[in-house]
Amino acid sequence: MKITWLGHAAFLLETGGLRIVTDPYNTSDGRIRYQPIDMTADIVTVSHDHFDHNHVESLSGNPEVVEGAGRTTVKGIGITGIDAFHDPSHGNERGENVLYAIEAESIRICHAGDLGHVLSADQVQALGPIDIIFIPVGGLYTVDAEQAWQVAQDISPKIVIPMHFKTPSLDFPIAPVDGFLEGKTNIVHTQSASFEITRQDLPREMQIIVLDHLL
Repeated sequence: MKITWLGHAAFLLETGGLRIVTDPYNTSDGRIRYQPIDMTADIVTVSHDHFDHNHVESLSGNPEVVEGAGRTTVKGIGITGIDAFHDPSHGNERGENVLYAIEAESIRICHAGDLGHVLSADQVQALGPIDIIFIPVGGLYTVDAEQAWQVAQDISPKIVIPMHFKTPSLDFPIAPVDGFLEGKTNIVHTQSASFEITRQDLPREMQIIVLDHLL
């Protein structure tokens, strides 16, 4: 499987000839200065209905859109959505958010969307075993660095990939990735937007992989 960070909360997963895009962003209001996502996709997941996560129209190929909680199989890919919230007030501030567990090549990847709170034990159990998690770390609109690390520890994946943090291409008042990395060990800076992984390649101990954005 090939994993590419496009920017913000958008990733491209390439597996078995399929292209899966998560949370495609819209650049029209000027605050997101990553390049537009102009690519073909077979499947797209949308964690919630905000402009920086739901711009399905940018994708060609007539992808099948996955939204909401529940278990489904799309083109042979198992996807499980777990209800959560965009804030610590049960959605009263910013609404709902769905975490997705995507299963391909015997690897389970969790995309946490705009998770705004530490997960409950029931939510962790509902997600099931996770090998790789894409987790927001920038705070304000989502969990902050400390809360993100708590979520990672509770889920206990093999690889943690931070997303949704401040970069020169993002004009949101959120924190850069540095706070999340502070004091951590086993960090890999790929200096690339992509890496390839198989089940056999998963590390024995939790590893943080920091990607450069592609767009």
